[in-house]
Amino acid sequence: MSIRVVLADDQAMVRAGFRLILEAAADIDVLAEACDGEEAVSITQRLRPDIVLMDVQMPRMDGLEATRRITQRPELASRVVILTTFERDDYVFGALRSGASGFLLKNAPPEELVHGVRVVAGGDALLAPSVTRRIVEEYAQRPAPRARDNGLERLTERELEVMRLLAGGKSNAELAAELYVGEGTVKTHVSSVLTKLGLRDRVQAVVYAYESGLVTPGS
Repeated sequence: MSIRVVLADDQAMVRAGFRLILEAAADIDVLAEACDGEEAVSITQRLRPDIVLMDVQMPRMDGLEATRRITQRPELASRVVILTTFERDDYVFGALRSGASGFLLKNAPPEELVHGVRVVAGGDALLAPSVTRRIVEEYAQRPAPRARDNGLERLTERELEVMRLLAGGKSNAELAAELYVGEGTVKTHVSSVLTKLGLRDRVQAVVYAYESGLVTPGS
């Protein structure tokens, strides 16, 4: 089955470029384009794509608010990848808090865009790039307040270990090698962690690990 994508960017030439790149891949289908955040939310509610590629700076409603409105409706089951020309930390912090499943710079090579769409559509998250790890660690230095009961007591020791490794941006293959288990076992552990903590994906798990104090920057 094709991965169904909606493009949201206020620049028509940018959307056209992304469409050409994505539709060159046999397993990706661009359903529609949106020129602002409001249109992106409306189209997503109507078409329910697998992935929304979302620009940050757009008129009427920016990409972060649009992302929040999409991810707050789990019945849509659409994942958002933030696309921006800026490497500013506050955009990434906002993207993570808004529920985005990934973050890509617009000047990334075309193959990275295609790979990113496939990774997020497969239920993973774009955590591997060093820029994301750096920003997540910086973000963790000013965590949002959490309730005293942070939910970690519901996890087994192995699941806590998985959480710590996830916070380092490790892929399933790297987790498997670190824990001396198969990738299938890793996926089971990750799924259990997400379910027990009520998290949507690995991005939320990373943020949770830092905000709860399970992981500290540089650890």
